[in-house]
Amino acid sequence: MRRLRSSTVVLGGMGVLAATITACGSEPDKRCVDPLTREQLPRYECGSGSGSSGSGSGTSGSGTTVATPRGSYYYGGSVSDNKVSGGSFNKSAVDSGGFGCSRTGGG
Repeated sequence: MRRLRSSTVVLGGMGVLAATITACGSEPDKRCVDPLTREQLPRYECGSGSGSSGSGSGTSGSGTTVATPRGSYYYGGSVSDNKVSGGSFNKSAVDSGGFGCSRTGGG
């Protein structure tokens, strides 16, 4: 029977550990989506904030019209015919999964 060298065992173990950490720490897919139609939108339609929703425009204190984001960020799921399904607007509700991960919190 052949013995494995300690360097082979260490490198193999490090590879498994790296894969586990990467899988658990990965973020779910994030898309800009119209909350009413579930249609995928360009990223700029969601503005800079995450989870903001609304449509139309408002006015600032100086009376100038300010566009409000039309879309909200949608996490996970898939896109078919430019419509999303299988995910959630709530990031914590989407499990990114991965080897050795445990899902904590969320709903």
